[in-house]
Amino acid sequence: MMNERKEIAMMNRTKDRNIGMQYKVIGFILAVMGFALGAVAATEPMNVLFIVIDDLRPEIGCYGNPEMKTPNIDRLAAKGVLFNRAYAQYPLCNPSRASFLTGLRPDELDVYSNEVALREKRPNVITLPQIFRNNGYFTASIGKIVHTGLDENGKQVFFRDDLSFDHFFSARNKTPAIGGTGKSRKLGNGKIPWAFWRQAEGGDESQMDGMNSAEAIRVLEEHHDKPFFIGVGFHKPHDPFIAPKKYFESYPLDEIQLAKDPADCSPLHKHAFNVPELFTVDAEFKERDCREFKRAYMACTTFVDAQVGKLLATMDQLELWDNTIVVLLGDHGYFLGERNWWNKLSVLELGARGPMMMWVPGGKGMGRTTDSIVEFLDLYPTLTDFCGITATNKLSGQSLRPVLENSSKGWKNDAFTQVLRKNDMMGYSIRTDRWRLIQWGAQGEDGYELYDHSKDEGEYYDLANNPEYKQIKMKLVNQLKEGFPVLVKPSVELDKADR
Repeated sequence: MMNERKEIAMMNRTKDRNIGMQYKVIGFILAVMGFALGAVAATEPMNVLFIVIDDLRPEIGCYGNPEMKTPNIDRLAAKGVLFNRAYAQYPLCNPSRASFLTGLRPDELDVYSNEVALREKRPNVITLPQIFRNNGYFTASIGKIVHTGLDENGKQVFFRDDLSFDHFFSARNKTPAIGGTGKSRKLGNGKIPWAFWRQAEGGDESQMDGMNSAEAIRVLEEHHDKPFFIGVGFHKPHDPFIAPKKYFESYPLDEIQLAKDPADCSPLHKHAFNVPELFTVDAEFKERDCREFKRAYMACTTFVDAQVGKLLATMDQLELWDNTIVVLLGDHGYFLGERNWWNKLSVLELGARGPMMMWVPGGKGMGRTTDSIVEFLDLYPTLTDFCGITATNKLSGQSLRPVLENSSKGWKNDAFTQVLRKNDMMGYSIRTDRWRLIQWGAQGEDGYELYDHSKDEGEYYDLANNPEYKQIKMKLVNQLKEGFPVLVKPSVELDKADR
């Protein structure tokens, strides 16, 4: 009997050992599977939500302007990285967008106006959304991402590029009639057809941008379970200044603060603006017109901010922040009365500099502001870099990874912007940490402008003809050629100390 008990006990111990070994094997297999699944999750493609706001300048809360009510854009800026010094390559919609959507400079694209489509000049160029599409992403264009595209017959069409996008939506000519009603007024003497405002009846979705945000939300909800690149282009605060009237009510007219130029500022260079007297002489703007212009711009900006807020709320609802890069930028700068100019098309600071911010999931540098000088064309290599996509085009920008993950250490020192004037006179601008130099003409034949940002952030005092700054000027002229190889090298040599 005793021997039988020992035999049974021995059999049970053997069985336990076998079961334990089985559990260990199963545990090992599960661990391996878990590691593999984790590795798959770690390498899962990141999505991109790419938001472009037309004619938006850094006149918003996160850039230190308490007048402007932009809580949603400010939220994104606080969450990601806010770029204090981001520069467009051309201060006009189509050339700027063609540049940052290809990672190439306007000179490389031969696109300098709104009247030419990118694909007319570069039919085979691979755009930023197109490279994502080529790598298996669902791509969508909602509103205004591309400015001028081509339809299936090669005819120019607004906003469309079939090679880049699986899905295209534009609210242009689709808004309900109520959105075209409401109190309105033409500014000045009415000679500028786009210079008017309207406090529109109807809600957000009675305007193009409200319809665009609704479509963007629908597309996000439908396609968020697969890799996506979704571009959402908002039209306002671009003229004409039309927004639902509730947004105008946020800005009492008598509280609008107008820009004031110093009494002793330098005379404007003759090429500073394309039509220098457009608002003062041609349109006869008075103080009331200026106040109403700025108020309407601010109302349109807050209207667009509300649409951005809807996109961010959808990001929250769908839990997309952990796998979606979010970029928000304006397409160039804008003047709001400085130097009596109420428009763009200038390579001065207010024309060249635009707002830009970026959220990268897991990025080390999130939640901060950087003063690193960056260019909009750096976005293409940045997004392909973070998403593990190899660009097939030559790119003229650089990945912003060093800036996004750490600081400006080892980053580039300048940004380049250009603008075309009558008779093919090109203005070339370089912005460094301290200086802005503008050269008019390939040989400087129409002069220079030089501004010292350590003393003159508004660029009111032109030092180009001051002999004390001759060496600085010539150093920057040589540096300018690095960004614009077409320029003729200056004949005046630098002192060795300034090299």
